[in-house]
Amino acid sequence: MNRIPGANPRWLAQTAMILSFALLGSCDIAEREQYENATQAIQGNNPTGQEQPSLALQFAEPEQVGMSGERLGRITDAMQELVDDGLLAGVVTMVARHNKIVHFESVGYRDIEAGAPMTNDAIFRIYSMTKPITGVALMMLYDEGKFRLSDPVEKYIPEFSNLRVAIGTAPNGELITEESEHRMTIRELMSHTGGLTYGLFSSSTVDDLYNEINVLDSQSILKSMIDKLSAIPLRQQPGSQFHYSVSVDVQGYLVEVLSGQTFAEFLEERLFEPLGMIDAGWHIPPEKINRFAQVYQYNDSGTLIPKEWESWPRDYYEPATFFSGGAGLVATAMDYMRFSQMVLDGGELDGERVLAPLTIDLMHRDQMPAGVAYTPGLGFGLDFAVVTDPVEADSVSTGEFYWGGAAGTWFWIDPVEDLVFVDMIQQFGGARPDVRSLSRRLTYAAIMEPNGL
Repeated sequence: MNRIPGANPRWLAQTAMILSFALLGSCDIAEREQYENATQAIQGNNPTGQEQPSLALQFAEPEQVGMSGERLGRITDAMQELVDDGLLAGVVTMVARHNKIVHFESVGYRDIEAGAPMTNDAIFRIYSMTKPITGVALMMLYDEGKFRLSDPVEKYIPEFSNLRVAIGTAPNGELITEESEHRMTIRELMSHTGGLTYGLFSSSTVDDLYNEINVLDSQSILKSMIDKLSAIPLRQQPGSQFHYSVSVDVQGYLVEVLSGQTFAEFLEERLFEPLGMIDAGWHIPPEKINRFAQVYQYNDSGTLIPKEWESWPRDYYEPATFFSGGAGLVATAMDYMRFSQMVLDGGELDGERVLAPLTIDLMHRDQMPAGVAYTPGLGFGLDFAVVTDPVEADSVSTGEFYWGGAAGTWFWIDPVEDLVFVDMIQQFGGARPDVRSLSRRLTYAAIMEPNGL
């Protein structure tokens, strides 16, 4: 790893973030100065005398990076209005441009019933925002020459050899299957075009089988999931369509096969520690429970109530055994900002090289097979959705890429405007306001010096 001379990168990041977590709610000038002075002192710890890179994600005035502070304040005002209207419990929003944090705000409550306010260091279940992290982990092994994207998955997971494809159901209820036209590739696995499904977002006999045998059993291990999947036909031919699926959980197992470590060990040693993602992980230890955000849903009258199955897909207070690459992690807004800034910066953060720049570029390049579409205006890369037509996608920049989580968390990265946005909430249900679209519009409206014009 390309470590900063004379300093431990996790210590650098952790010290800076501990200071930054004092900025709960608004970030006033005195607090920013305290943060800047501390990070300058950290950077001065250089006994070798060699030049050090500037630490990423220091605080700056929005006007220093071509944004309007007054307009960024509209994001906070809009989120507060949603809280006041009883539509959101609490939310953390974060904006960085040109590697500087220019907005980091929390409003509402982490736990309404306890009267606990939302804070910038609250920990959230990020659900499917786990997926881009899993993709980066797998592509770290790609960088090491461990596989090709065109390799068949069965080359490394032999349990997937000779998978057949469901094409119908016989009168006796048995599945009718045919041979696959080609073997599922790792590229297809990473772009949800491999023929797998979730058992949640479509109705088919194959989906029913996923549910009957509990493919994503949170009490099991990833190898058990692979054994179950190997006994079920594919839902559709590999490469024939985009279909959201358990493929990212399979990627987590692939990391285990290729690295010789558990997926949890790999992430901690190779990603979380180097990037200073100090609260990212698979469960909440006792000393952090007071920062864990409550999950909410809406009752029939539209009132927010705690979700009964808030521990889904497992009890986050206990160490995990099933390291779900598709939905298993918890993290803070700062954790995810550090991950996202690394991606925007071409695979490096604070002197820690995670991926090669061209590998990062590959991940947010549309990977859809010829004749297969994701959705109008959007393509799909390697575990990221990608804006291919901003007009059709109701977006701004060609090449933006993003993803979100089931409880409303989301982020996007805009290489054109050199921008990262992270939003953290914990709410399920159709009554959840469209925070994603609202925050996008308000963020772009705050850019006074655009790069894309």
